[in-house]
Amino acid sequence: MLLHDRRPKYLNLFKIKLPIAGIISIFHRLTGILLFLFIPLSLYFLQLSVKDASSFQEVTALMHYPLSRFFILLIVWSLLHHLLTGLRFLLIDMEFFLDRKLSSLSAWVVVVIEALLMFAVIVGLFL
Repeated sequence: MLLHDRRPKYLNLFKIKLPIAGIISIFHRLTGILLFLFIPLSLYFLQLSVKDASSFQEVTALMHYPLSRFFILLIVWSLLHHLLTGLRFLLIDMEFFLDRKLSSLSAWVVVVIEALLMFAVIVGLFL
């Protein structure tokens, strides 16, 4: 009974220092939600771009605004993070990276690869 009394009544995630594996796991879920929410907008722009030449020009002109580029980068980052973290989770399901140190290392590898790919996308988008 004493053990039950010492337990916290709520879990404050801002006071807990999550390891990098936990942080990318949370972001994996958030990027999944973002990708799901962007499906209708992406399909609308795809439909508009293949409609005719003038609609394609409209969509192309719209993509040059800074806010549009921000959303493009957000979608690309979501795709990259969700893909790379999903591959990491598949490897964990196949019983790789189960050790705490290897799990942390694989999480950092995902972050580094994601940063390098996003750098390449940003350079390609703004040049």
